[in-house]
Amino acid sequence: MMDRRSFATGLIAALSAVQLPTAALAHRRVELDPRFLPQTVVSPYAQPAGTIVVAPRDRFLYLIEGRGAARRYGIGVGKAGLAFSGSAIIERKAKWPAWRPTANMIRRDPARYARYANGVPGGPGNPLGSRALYLYRDGRDTYYRIHGTTEPWTIGQAVSNGCIRMVNEHVEELYERVPLGARVVVV
Repeated sequence: MMDRRSFATGLIAALSAVQLPTAALAHRRVELDPRFLPQTVVSPYAQPAGTIVVAPRDRFLYLIEGRGAARRYGIGVGKAGLAFSGSAIIERKAKWPAWRPTANMIRRDPARYARYANGVPGGPGNPLGSRALYLYRDGRDTYYRIHGTTEPWTIGQAVSNGCIRMVNEHVEELYERVPLGARVVVV
């Protein structure tokens, strides 16, 4: 007969060998580099309060609070996001948004993206994570988003297809603090 300690040791070993689906991984606790945790800092940008400043090369997003302060968040951003600059407006926000790869993404990597051509419903396994802020210019969707991620360990890295990704809990905080019509400046 197996004692409790042997049973517990065997169970832990068996469970640690199990491969978790992406949705389950999205909810695991991840130790981020402390630089990428949300924190209030002296604002490096002279923008009005309520403006979001994205510094893709530095891997930070700032929500300008005024009086020289900003709330700083770590981000992950891809090659296309490094090419995006200038200003945009948040004209749409979504909780647990649906996602569909763009035609360019499917064309670039059909083996990876063609199966999602009809979209992925919102939920824990969706690549846009728990929240999305949609960036528009002159009333037109830029197809750039500030969104959550199912891969929080990628924050601080060059990742994704160009959107600005954040840890789900961090984008949820930003989502609540930023109204529609907020200005976003990408430097």
